[in-house]
Amino acid sequence: MPPNHTSKKDMPLPTPRGIRRACIKELYRTIKRMKTHIPDPLLKEGEEFYYRKVIGNLIWIHENHSNRKLLYQWWEREVAEELASLWQVEQGKLCHAFRDAFGG
Repeated sequence: MPPNHTSKKDMPLPTPRGIRRACIKELYRTIKRMKTHIPDPLLKEGEEFYYRKVIGNLIWIHENHSNRKLLYQWWEREVAEELASLWQVEQGKLCHAFRDAFGG
């Protein structure tokens, strides 16, 4: 391995700002694919909920950052149900839209 090369495992953890921006983008793309309007207060609450879930599982998410399918399965198991009830949308529709947006 060249001396200046760092492996993906040695990459530093993302910053809280970067994580928040990524969460917001993922949810924005999901909502866009669902073609549903989510009121701003509920959208902000959903973004904050998703951000807290990601921060709480940051080490695992960082270790599996290249496995989109595994990350999607985590999202579906840990985030989808509560987010669907918060936004009052069908969970299956939300999961399908997230999978399309996320690439899992």
